[in-house]
Amino acid sequence: MKGNTMNDQSNQSAVGISLLKGAAILGIAAIVSKLLGTMQKIPLQNIAGDEVFGIYNAVYPLYILILTLATAGLPIAISKFVAERTVLGQLSEAKRVLRLATWVLFVLGILFFGLLYYGADWFAWLIGIESSAAAIKSISFALLLVPFIAGLRGYFQGLQNMVPTAISQMIEQLFRVIMMVGLLLYFTRLGYDKGTIAAGATFGSVAGAIAGGLVMIYYWRREGKISLILDVIPPIRESAASIIRQFLRYALPICLGSIVLPILTLVDTFTMPRLLKSDGLSESGAMHLFGIYNHGLPLVQLIAMIATSMSVALVPSIAEAKLRRQDLAIRTRTEQALRMTWLIGLAASFGLATAALPINVMLYKSAEGWQVISIIAFTAVLSSINVVSGSILQGLGAVMAPVRNLLIAAVLKVILNLVLVPIYGIRGAAIAAVIAFGAACFLNLWDLRKSTQTGLALVQLKRPLIAIGVMCAVLWGSIEGLEWLFTHIFVDLSYRIMETLVGLVAIVLAAITYFVMLLRLKAITKMDLLLIPGFESKVLPFIQRLRLL
Repeated sequence: MKGNTMNDQSNQSAVGISLLKGAAILGIAAIVSKLLGTMQKIPLQNIAGDEVFGIYNAVYPLYILILTLATAGLPIAISKFVAERTVLGQLSEAKRVLRLATWVLFVLGILFFGLLYYGADWFAWLIGIESSAAAIKSISFALLLVPFIAGLRGYFQGLQNMVPTAISQMIEQLFRVIMMVGLLLYFTRLGYDKGTIAAGATFGSVAGAIAGGLVMIYYWRREGKISLILDVIPPIRESAASIIRQFLRYALPICLGSIVLPILTLVDTFTMPRLLKSDGLSESGAMHLFGIYNHGLPLVQLIAMIATSMSVALVPSIAEAKLRRQDLAIRTRTEQALRMTWLIGLAASFGLATAALPINVMLYKSAEGWQVISIIAFTAVLSSINVVSGSILQGLGAVMAPVRNLLIAAVLKVILNLVLVPIYGIRGAAIAAVIAFGAACFLNLWDLRKSTQTGLALVQLKRPLIAIGVMCAVLWGSIEGLEWLFTHIFVDLSYRIMETLVGLVAIVLAAITYFVMLLRLKAITKMDLLLIPGFESKVLPFIQRLRLL
């Protein structure tokens, strides 16, 4: 009996390690994929210019929304149904689940491909930019492949094998970037019009889907040959209609929750070009300004990506504490997550706002639009808090609360765009974004306060704000001083190289200043820092020698 107990504990430990390993693999793959997907926008703007950059940023959120509808939450449903049947040893039923789901995904992919391809001119009219039609048609072909790939990924995740998903995601993004840059260079050299060049950029998603699909097919064929899971229990065959009904019943709420963020992003796509044109700009001029407006978004997304990686661990952690009725653990984890997000997000937002000009020149060749970056920088901390607080609410079971709050933010963004863009142009849209994300952030925190009794007062901002004030002073002083130095001494440097050097040196000095101030003000503790891998052995002794901690 004792031996059986020990075996059970050993098996549970092995399963736990396997789950953690799988989550880590997916987390790393997601970060690498998002990094590639975000950073690809910089060469896109550098090679093709702001007009093409604007068209791309108008079309891509539309594609993401349609893709979310085309997959309809089915990959998560597939992983759940496959996992349940695999536990019973019913591999043939697990594969039958995948076949049925694949047919559903195939039909949805065809339907939404047709909607996007044959409706391209209509969508371009809705956006207010006729030249975007070619890019919409180009990216629509990805819908013939991506739903199928998503289904296979769900299948392998149901088998607790995260490697195929991770590898295919990274390969997909890599080939997407390679194809996009290659076509951009080729089309611009041939002198094609802006709409065609943008279509070349969006076709990168199709090339990435092909590469990702081939990786998944490889793993599918290999799994079929080496799978050791056998049908140890005769399966009870449900009708196909019954399984599909269960799919949709489980997947549709997930789909509805997933489309909210793309809808918020699409607000700018369907309002800004028309509003800019109504102010007397040509289609080309409107897209040029829309491209400039999007300069800051890759940087904001990189900052929010850190919060997203944190949220992966938050949902199961909070859910476990709730299941065990550990209210103190819930409050402690909530407070710690919010505090660390504030510390990272506030510094990143204020730093980006202060260094907007050299960063804009470094990444996008000119200073044009740096004021917009300095405004939209503050969506970084707000979107980070949204991600983390939304994840905590989901872990607590309040799944629809973040969805509702983002929908309110989307409506507010529409209203504010209509009011502010005609008056302030793209700066008005940036102000609207900050207010809308701020509203969603406040509503999420309010819901958390009701759910966990974690009041806003627990998020200690006084000391971090002092540290940020000193950091911004150092950052601004460094930029001014270094610009004067380079202008008077290194006179042969190009403007872009000069601002790149100024930006990088100033940001490093500001980051060191912020970290030192946090330590001196005791805004972060030794326990906080010990959560960082490798900190205790490599960094802590150095900090203690400097008597900073």
